[in-house]
Amino acid sequence: MFSLLVNISANANWVQNGVTVAGGNGAGGATNQLNQPYGLVVNDDQTLVIVDHMNHRIMQWENGDTTNGQVVAGGNGEGNGLNQLKYPTDVLIDKETGSLIICDWGNGRVVRWSRCSGTKQGELLIDSLQCSGLAMDEQRYLYVSDWHTNEVRRYRFGEETATLVAGGNGQGDGLNQLNNPTYLFVDGQKNVYVSDWNNNRVMKWNKGAKEGIVVAGGQGQGNALTQLYYPQGIVVDTLGRLYVADSWNHRVMRWTQGDKKQGSVIVGGNNSGAGANQFNYPFGLGFDQHGNLYVTDYGNHRVQRFSIE
Repeated sequence: MFSLLVNISANANWVQNGVTVAGGNGAGGATNQLNQPYGLVVNDDQTLVIVDHMNHRIMQWENGDTTNGQVVAGGNGEGNGLNQLKYPTDVLIDKETGSLIICDWGNGRVVRWSRCSGTKQGELLIDSLQCSGLAMDEQRYLYVSDWHTNEVRRYRFGEETATLVAGGNGQGDGLNQLNNPTYLFVDGQKNVYVSDWNNNRVMKWNKGAKEGIVVAGGQGQGNALTQLYYPQGIVVDTLGRLYVADSWNHRVMRWTQGDKKQGSVIVGGNNSGAGANQFNYPFGLGFDQHGNLYVTDYGNHRVQRFSIE
């Protein structure tokens, strides 16, 4: 799935009470449960593909079936076999091959699993990196954030050499540095947005740039509208507005580019909790074609959908 520039109107608002569309039955490994979900993908038909981090598997939940999901990758216990995953963090859909590309964080690799029924194992794509986030551009270049080396690299399928596109100057808070990068988004101009987790900011690296631009946060840890606190999932819409899962502030924020001074809270921000208007560490973000917002609610072991008003 390419980084989808979702079309959301300038004055869009979302209902403040979310509806649970996956999980929400406590932490566990049954098909109606999730255990600390991370990234997610919303497919064109509103099917959800969810990274079930602590269950070492990827789950698919069909639109309208909030009762049970199905295991589509992993689910064979923690391990490094090609039929296993270990603490995966992110996933995307490569429509051209009909496969899932998975950040297999605990195994230090990126793997691909066919979405054909009966698939028993994946194949190794990239090895020896602490992959934490993934994105793909329209030419099917794969972008991977490396939590350990504090860089983002771009890969072409079938080629072993990669191009550095963000970071790569050691761990730090300089404009040419990252500090534990996680989720990624790539726009149509191949500009790369990076959730710079430990710097409490989101960075935009224009194509070919030697340093990034702070587009959200970067004002230290805190819950002011100028701040982020361990940001995770990010999405950019067609108007260039940035949506951020502000995980430790238990809220989702929207930032208008060019006005990095402060963002606005679109859902959450009502302290940590399990209410319909609360999160317990939101991680992954996604929108469907109608502009409805989906959020993986890590600590509540569920995915919430917030309908657009």
